[in-house]
Amino acid sequence: MAAENLKELLVEEIKDIYDAEKQLVKALPKMAKAAESDELRAAFEEHLEITRMHVERLEEVFKHFGMAARGKTCEGMKGLIEEGQEAIEEMEGSTLDAALIASAQKVEHYEIATYGTLATFAEVLDLDEVKDLLGQNLEEEKEADEKLTGLAGQVNPDAEEEGEEGEGPMAMAGRKGNGASGRRSAPSRNRKR
Repeated sequence: MAAENLKELLVEEIKDIYDAEKQLVKALPKMAKAAESDELRAAFEEHLEITRMHVERLEEVFKHFGMAARGKTCEGMKGLIEEGQEAIEEMEGSTLDAALIASAQKVEHYEIATYGTLATFAEVLDLDEVKDLLGQNLEEEKEADEKLTGLAGQVNPDAEEEGEEGEGPMAMAGRKGNGASGRRSAPSRNRKR
């Protein structure tokens, strides 16, 4: 159904992020299991519990609208999770951890953008309770992103060292700072100082 006004658009987007969060509830245990770093594994396990709370808050939003909690397939989250799954299948060690962090931060940025937009829609529509529920999710997604940035500062140098041990073009690419791991490494370290 095409939305005809802002309230309908808000409801459609809530269905989308509800499905996204449900997909994430299924994906996070796989990411935790694949992580080599104990800290990263713990971060994924902690965020699983937070994500379950996000689902509950979204169910409260549906109640506010007098609707059953039903999502519509979030293709964006589906694609992001598939990228993470590819990393799990193709990489190992600290390089896999760096890729998992990159994938998780893509997810967080997607969610931050979505919750920020939806909270703004709710504010314009004078839906204070809905805005507050969405705003809580937004703040927790921002906190998760910050935590991942901190973990990247620990993991990325280890992944770079793994690359230096190899002889192929991928090792050289890692030293030059190419790829997601290289791009995140320097800014992560600079932000924490």
